[in-house]
Amino acid sequence: MTKFSSEYLGQLRTSITHLQSGETITTDAPKDNQGEGKYFSPTDLVAAALGSCMVTIIGIKANSLNLKITSITWESEKIMDTNPRRISQVKLDINMEFEEITEKQKEQIVRAAESCPVAMSLHADLKQNVNFNFKNA
Repeated sequence: MTKFSSEYLGQLRTSITHLQSGETITTDAPKDNQGEGKYFSPTDLVAAALGSCMVTIIGIKANSLNLKITSITWESEKIMDTNPRRISQVKLDINMEFEEITEKQKEQIVRAAESCPVAMSLHADLKQNVNFNFKNA
């Protein structure tokens, strides 16, 4: 079980501390919702968490398949809806380079990533548009 300690800092900002590591994240309301947008917003963290979780699971799956990852980068885009205000869509472009990878292994990587805990925890109405781009080194 993971625990966090959090505090409202005023001016629509929060501080969240991961108790095990002591690492801290500051959030800020976005400019389009009365904030200054100087830090990640809570909804930004949701989109970032989806990408980070998928890539972590890709790493785990690659290890189990004895694949050597040369690099993985990704870009996340969060799209908001207004009524009610919520995340309607997250777009991810995941770019992966492996020393060698077969078509079957690519399918296994995609299936694993799509079943990451964050993806499985998000509401079914939230569209997860993910492009998996593979490249051999």
